[in-house]
This record gives sequence, C-alpha cells and structure tokens, in this order.
Amino acid sequence: MSTTGTTDREAAGSWGARDGRETAGRLLRAATRSGAHLVAEAAALVQGWAVLADPIAGAVYSTPASAAADGVHAAAAPQEHPYCVQLPAAGAVLVLAPAPTTPAEHTGHVAATTAALLEVRGQRAAELRGEQMRLHTTLIRLLLAGHTSVVTETLGRNTTTATETLGRDTAVAEGLGRDTATATATEGPGGNRLTHVTVYRLTGADIPAAHQVLWRAVRPSLDPYAGACTLLGRLDGELVVAELHHGGDDGRVLRLVSRVSERHRLLAGMAGPLPLAEMPTAHSGAAAARHSATPDRRIVPADAVGTSRLAPLLPTVPYARWAESVLRPLAPAHRHLLLVWLRTGSKPRAAAALGLSAGTVRARIRELARLLGADLEDATVQAHLLLALRAPGPDDGGNAPLPPGAPGPDRLAALPDGLLDGEAVRSWAYGLVGGLEPHLRIALACWLRHHARTAPAAAELHVHRTTLTSWLGRCAEHLAQNLADATVRADLHLALRATRNGPDDPAALPRRGGRTYRRL
Repeated sequence: MSTTGTTDREAAGSWGARDGRETAGRLLRAATRSGAHLVAEAAALVQGWAVLADPIAGAVYSTPASAAADGVHAAAAPQEHPYCVQLPAAGAVLVLAPAPTTPAEHTGHVAATTAALLEVRGQRAAELRGEQMRLHTTLIRLLLAGHTSVVTETLGRNTTTATETLGRDTAVAEGLGRDTATATATEGPGGNRLTHVTVYRLTGADIPAAHQVLWRAVRPSLDPYAGACTLLGRLDGELVVAELHHGGDDGRVLRLVSRVSERHRLLAGMAGPLPLAEMPTAHSGAAAARHSATPDRRIVPADAVGTSRLAPLLPTVPYARWAESVLRPLAPAHRHLLLVWLRTGSKPRAAAALGLSAGTVRARIRELARLLGADLEDATVQAHLLLALRAPGPDDGGNAPLPPGAPGPDRLAALPDGLLDGEAVRSWAYGLVGGLEPHLRIALACWLRHHARTAPAAAELHVHRTTLTSWLGRCAEHLAQNLADATVRADLHLALRATRNGPDDPAALPRRGGRTYRRL
C-alpha cells in the first residue's frame, strides 16, 4: 500500500492533468489488490480519512479504523458533515474527509475515480456471485445430509481448486465486504477445525432482496484465512444462513440477520451453537423457533422456544421421574421429532422443518403414539408431552433414579398427584389466565381443545366463526400472549385446567338468546 503523500505543487494548491494521471494510476494499482487498499490509497491522496459505509454492514472499509463511526454518521446525515465529499459506490456510500490544504479539484478527482473503481469491483463480484450462491446452497444441503467431512474438506483446502471454481479473486473483488470479517476456513491457527454451527432460517416476501443484501454485508468466500465460515443459501423458498465456527461466535452475523429481518420484514429462527454433525437438528430447531417469531420479535432463538415459567416451578424430583417414565420408550431422534412437531403446531410445518414429507411425519407420530400408549391427537396429552420434553435432563440435576414400579407411558394422559397443586403453580396459572370473562375463558378452552381450529370450535360453541375470532383477539389482548405460538397455547391449556372451578363446558356459555351471550 502506498503511503506517499501529495507533491509540493499539490500542497501549494496547483493541480493539473499530470497529477490526475498519477492519482488515477495509484488508485488503479491499489484496486487490483483489494477494496481496503483502494480506500486506504484514497485517504492518503486526500491527506485525510476515507470510509466506505453500508447501511446494513456499517463501515465496510475505513482508513484509519478510528474514522469508521464518523464515516457512517456522515453517510447517514450528510448535512451535518459539509466538509466531507460523498459519492454512491457499489450500493454503499464513499465518504472522503480531505485535509484543509488539499485542492478541491484533487479531492473530487480522487472521489470520482475511487467510486468508479469500486463499482467495477462490485460488478465483477456480481458476475461471480450467482455461481458462489449455488455452491453455498450445495454445501448447506451436504451438511443437512450428514456429509460434514466433504464440506470441511472443501472449505479447508489451501489449494486454489475450490476457490478457482468460484473465481479466487472474489475474495478481494467484493466491493461491499470486509477483508477480515467472515472467512470460510475450516482450520485456523494450530489446525483447529471448525466444530460447531449456528443456523438461521428466514422467511418472508422479500427473501431475494434480503439474500443479496445479506450476502454483500457478510461477504462469504472460500478463501481460508480465518477461523469462521458463513454459508448462505436459499432452500425451498427460505434463506438459510449457516455459521461454522469453533463453538462460539462474536454475534456479528446475528446482528446482521437482525438488521436485515427488520429492514425486509422477515421472520427468522436461530438455533445453535451445536456440533457440526448436528446440523440437521439445528436446521429443524431454527424452523421451530421461526414459528414463534412475530413482527414485534422478528428473530427468535430456539432455546427460547418451548420454555415457560411453569417448568421451573415444578418439584424437580417427581417432575423428572415422571418425565423419564413417560419418555422411556423413545429414542433421542423420536423426542426431537415430537419436540419439533409440538413447537411448530402442525405436522406439515414439522415436516418442512425436518426436511421430511408430511406423510412420513404422520406415520412416525402414529408409531410414537403406539410406543407411548397415548392418544397424541388429544390437546391435553400434547400439553403434557411438551411438559415432559421440557423436564430437566441429567446435566440439570433432574435425573433421579426411577423407583421400582415407576409409572409407564400410560400415565402421559394424566399428571402425577401434586405436580400442579403447589402454590407457586397456582399463582403462575392465575397470573396467566386470571381475569378472563366467563365467555372468553370457555371459548379459549374450547378452541385449544380443537388444536386452534376456529371452525370446529365455533360449531361446538354454537357461535359464528367471526364471533369466535373476535373473542380470541380479545383473549390475546387481555393475556398479552401470542396465540399463534403452539408452545404458548400449551401453557394456556395447562393454566386453564389448573384454575378451573368447574368444567369449561360450551354448554355453560352465558347466553341471552339465540347465539348471543350475556356478560356476568
């Protein structure tokens, strides 16, 4: 990188065609190296600072690094920085702050030439981007199929085989990337291979545009020079982001996904970090979490889905013994399938999350119902099953040894005596559903028994579907809960059963006559 300052004539304020040719030559030579070198050369030529600012990624390139915040602020509020020269460049904004002694003509020439070279680099990257995106999608599919060694070998090669397939110069030709932000090596210093993965799954109407924006912000490549790797691909209409790392990340990809989700109104689920071999689990967990996302909370971690305030309130030892007894016939894969099904709320959604057909999921759930000896289509059984799957495991201190004659799978339809009778549980239940008017409580309980299906619930209640929909809206407002979340509905079902003084029978719905009702 050249560090030569301006000539004496430039410092004196004179500037001519020869200076323009020299300036263009220096910028062109820097552009052949990288975008960072190009911006650094521009800063040296104007004897000030230079920043390439992106609305999503922030400061893409900055010379010096301390000028990054000023450059981003200048791009966002140009009227507050009249001394800066700003030009659009490759989807971002080039900001130059020249020294007071630098001629305006010279600054303008540097800015225009730098912006043009950034555009050329961006166009070159765009030409290769389609092939890169296809390869990223293929690598994600291989991870989902369990071929982790193939992927790690592909990403970890130090030869030019993989990178030339994509065009190795894209590692420096992406005009909106960071030179040190997100690399794709599987081996870092000391030969430590990437071991874990964090998965994001995004859906929405603006997925194609979001894919392009996130690609530019993350700037993934196959050049092995750092200890992390980010793969982005579009699978079945979703945008999938798989971040491979050594068991932890700095949160940068999470922040970028959050910004893109807000900007393009997407809903996202996140799962991980998990061992790389458990990529399918992380993939399905992210989908289950996405079904809990709302416009007010557009990205939801999988470890925040399915949790509730109820499980910590239950007595640990009897709770863990009961959960272990009812889940005893199930293998870990069975439990994962049931967890995804209960969290997504339907078999088709679970099938999409697991990458299976809906028929396969239905057949497996029927087999699991036989193993558990319970009717898994019953809303109460589903709520109890989710509660069992939430129970503390061996690492949580809840794996107490089972006594002789412990209850078996036939107890899934009923909870052990005293499990929900504690004062803390009752306080939780009343805090969740207390204060509902009688007709709203009965309508909500009926709707939950029908697995959140409005038509059959309205028929049993003998009210119009529009009436029931209005009541459910009032329930959601009163409870401050997202009724579209299957795990929330399971908690509400348990809370209603724990607080009822009598049966929440549709026949007891307060009425004045016909299909109307009266408030009590």
